[in-house]
Amino acid sequence: MIREQASTTIWHACSRLIATNNPVQRLANAPSGAMIGAGGIYRPPAPLPATDGDALVYSSAYYAIEPVLIYNIDGFKPGTWKDLAGETVGFLEGSGIEAALVKVRNEHPEVRWQSLALPSTEALISQVSDGTLDYAIVASSEANATRSVYLTFDTAFIIAGKQELAWAFSKAETRLRDQVDSFFARCRRDGTLAKLIERYYSRGQVTRLDAGVFQDRVKSLLPQFRENFERAQDETGVEWRLLAAISYQESLWDVQATSETGVRGLMQLTEETARHLGAIDRLDPQASITAAARYVGYLKDKLPARIQEPDRTWLALAAYNIGIAHLEDARVLAQKQQLNPDAWSAVKKTLPLLALPEYYEDAKFGYARGGMPVAFVDRVRAYYDVLLAQQPSRKPRLRMFSEIDIRPARVEEPALGNR
Repeated sequence: MIREQASTTIWHACSRLIATNNPVQRLANAPSGAMIGAGGIYRPPAPLPATDGDALVYSSAYYAIEPVLIYNIDGFKPGTWKDLAGETVGFLEGSGIEAALVKVRNEHPEVRWQSLALPSTEALISQVSDGTLDYAIVASSEANATRSVYLTFDTAFIIAGKQELAWAFSKAETRLRDQVDSFFARCRRDGTLAKLIERYYSRGQVTRLDAGVFQDRVKSLLPQFRENFERAQDETGVEWRLLAAISYQESLWDVQATSETGVRGLMQLTEETARHLGAIDRLDPQASITAAARYVGYLKDKLPARIQEPDRTWLALAAYNIGIAHLEDARVLAQKQQLNPDAWSAVKKTLPLLALPEYYEDAKFGYARGGMPVAFVDRVRAYYDVLLAQQPSRKPRLRMFSEIDIRPARVEEPALGNR
């Protein structure tokens, strides 16, 4: 699985607030999907209903989903519910989407609704993409996040407006509800919620055409270089699929690639950088890949030690593209704008500003085409997603990303600088 749903991740984080020594059990007469433990009745994230009687109280909303109908592009694209009369439409059992569909299912009995017990929304999208299922309803964020991996599905139409997600509790457990509200308030203040959404939903995207060409070249070209990427991982610790994604974005896996600025080879290194990193011949695949892997590691080490994964990797990739100096200018600017200089979600907003005189005139290192590293990182992430889904990891598996710490962030002063 490429990613967890952000709501599921927050669900696990929130569940740590519910202290119980007893196994959590389903309550036969509780609302659908409800759970019971020492903390009382609660329910995994579901859309806020117009009314749920007097049985439940809800936390503040923390995210919103927009249900959409997806279809296999080799089949018929429906335009209205009338087009789906007699057709089977799948949805994920126990998900927030299922709760959001109650009204729609009642209004359209002509549709054959199918609740599917699958491990994730991505598994449901996969079934539509491979033709196992003709239609399904998923959150638009999930559909958008998987377009680079599954090429044969698309969105037909929006089912309903945005649905807010919240936690549900028994009416007697207002204290527990208040604790969860405090948790989400803290997550908003310290950036944890934005970080989760960036990590799981704000993925890089490429066009369907580019994604298709990439997947073709994964089959035709990647086998020639896979061993080179794996050797570089063994030597440097940088995940081979990440290196492959960087290389494809840089050179389309063309050993002879040479740009008008003089960068050359699979990893498009400058002569100075290659020499500094021990690559005498930039056109030698192994030398180029290993040198680039060392450079990525060097850039990650230059960042403050407090920066966690995956932000550390995305910031290092931005520096790989534009240079560590301009990245630092963008981080300083983020801090001036009261954004988190250690979060990629913030820095990718300030990097493009370095092309504007009102910003670069005050920047230590001056003008930069800051939109380029943002596009670079987005595309590398899109290709990396595909490789994570389709290519096995190198054994022993390396953990590139650590778990996001759900405790309040501690920003040390000064916020910038290597520690």
